[in-house]
Amino acid sequence: MACFKILITAILVLGILCALGRTAAVELDLERATTATNTTRDWWQVAQFYQIYPRSYKDSDGDGIGDLQGIISKLDYLKEIGVTATWLSPIYSSPMADFGYDISDFFDIQPEYGTLADFDELIAEAKKRNIKIILDFVPNHSSDENVWFQKSVKREKGYEDYYMWHDGYVNATTGKREPPSNWLQAFRGSAWEWNDERQQYYLHQFAVKQPDLNYRNPAVVAQMKRVLTYWLDRGVAGFRMDAVPWCFEVLPDADGRYPDEPLSGYTDDPDDSSYLKHIYTQDLRETVEMVFQWRTLMDDYQRIHGGDTRVIMVETYSGLDYVMQFYGNRTTKGAQMPFNFQFIIGGNGDKNNTQLNASGFVKIINSWLSQMPAGQTANWVMGNHDQRRVGSRYGENRIDLMNMLQMFLPGVSITYQGEELGMTDLDISWEDSRDPAACNSNSDIYEQFTRDPARTPFQWSDEANAGFSTNATTWLPINPNYVTVNAKAENSTSPSHLSLYKQLVDLRKSKTLQFGDTRYANVGDNVVAIRRYLSGEPTYVLVANVLDTSVSGIDVASAIYATGSYKIKLLNPQAKATVGDSVTLSNLKLEPYAALILESV
Repeated sequence: MACFKILITAILVLGILCALGRTAAVELDLERATTATNTTRDWWQVAQFYQIYPRSYKDSDGDGIGDLQGIISKLDYLKEIGVTATWLSPIYSSPMADFGYDISDFFDIQPEYGTLADFDELIAEAKKRNIKIILDFVPNHSSDENVWFQKSVKREKGYEDYYMWHDGYVNATTGKREPPSNWLQAFRGSAWEWNDERQQYYLHQFAVKQPDLNYRNPAVVAQMKRVLTYWLDRGVAGFRMDAVPWCFEVLPDADGRYPDEPLSGYTDDPDDSSYLKHIYTQDLRETVEMVFQWRTLMDDYQRIHGGDTRVIMVETYSGLDYVMQFYGNRTTKGAQMPFNFQFIIGGNGDKNNTQLNASGFVKIINSWLSQMPAGQTANWVMGNHDQRRVGSRYGENRIDLMNMLQMFLPGVSITYQGEELGMTDLDISWEDSRDPAACNSNSDIYEQFTRDPARTPFQWSDEANAGFSTNATTWLPINPNYVTVNAKAENSTSPSHLSLYKQLVDLRKSKTLQFGDTRYANVGDNVVAIRRYLSGEPTYVLVANVLDTSVSGIDVASAIYATGSYKIKLLNPQAKATVGDSVTLSNLKLEPYAALILESV
């Protein structure tokens, strides 16, 4: 609360002085600092995580779909770009209604991706290269083709309440049966579906083919813990946990009724999930406590079997007051990495951040670091398979700048495949759309829901189909810019997005960036400045002009309390300078979108 009051005070003062034409004098009011408490870190705290969307990474058998053998064939690439651990979007058996997030068998591999033998080979080959494998765990729901659901439909003993069932109600006026509540699914329309065989509604907060598991049933809790243990036994280093805030719903009242959720006022579209405020179906405290149980399982497993810490990464776009609860508290450990989606959500709540200014960037950084519990580790997620790519959200001129920012900030970096190359979105036609979030809408509005543009195949080379597949067609179209934006070309060219990315990975290995303190500020609307420092080690400063106008005479030194002399260590192509040049922090000039990393001398 104290940090919040300071921020509000700073904003109010800024507003007053802006009216007086004195903006430069108050930029320091937005400055924040973090302090590292020690110089020891567990492996994951300084790791470079890399998300692979297996369907789009590398096709080894020519069917136009990526697979496990394709990933194995590219492990050397992951090693080359410094990946510590890679998390795979779901590879479990699935009818692919939501491309793997509808799981028919939590204990097996989807055949088009490979076999359990292929998975074991992936674990073994990754281990040879000191790369850890993280699996996507989908706790909220299964596929309706899962044997658990089929048994629940038949009310078989032990499975009667595995899912969320309800009779619904008969409308006294129309005589028709209606759903138990007004709850809406994420993919448009009612979250309740009638099942003729069981003669009840089941809850599905995502697609109709993704029925919600009932976490108030101890048998379900035990079953999902068996799933985690099974894959730990096969050698995974942890789990990214999908759609966690949906795991629990409010209990019905004494009459068995679920409450309707209130209108949000955000949209007039009654089928859109955002039509309602999800106060009864998301962000319940029981969900946080369930994550605590999973953390206990991980720690117990390590204590019994040894090896490195097994980690939990939690997907949640909830408010930060709720997200921070997943870290745990003084008595209970939670997830090591509740995902920090602030750079996705954006400083102004708008996922299109091409016009975001320096104070907006600082607001994003501060939103996490000022609210993160003491002793925890920050993480920085710029993109993923559900969001438009970084270069499309922030602008192609900022691609390197965003990678520099992510790698420079304290804590864990999490890169989505292709962001190291500067891959951008491809507009997918209605006819080529595959994502259920889009396909459940219509040709007039699908583009506001589709996730396909960020899921196009990885661009390996300028060969046919970007070197992704030998098949004539691929499951999604490939961005035509693969001719120049591809791993092969960027590996042999400098400067390139990839060459700079690899230099940033090397810099992150420095003691200063792994253990050092952080001070950051915006200087005017254009410049973000961050200083990383550690006693006895070089100090590094990142300065970035985030807008399309040049600036000069900028005093970065006062903003981040930087003293001494500096030279350029790394820079993006927009900066008209040379590595090794001396820089005066009190009188800095930056071209549009220029970004420099400076080293003390």
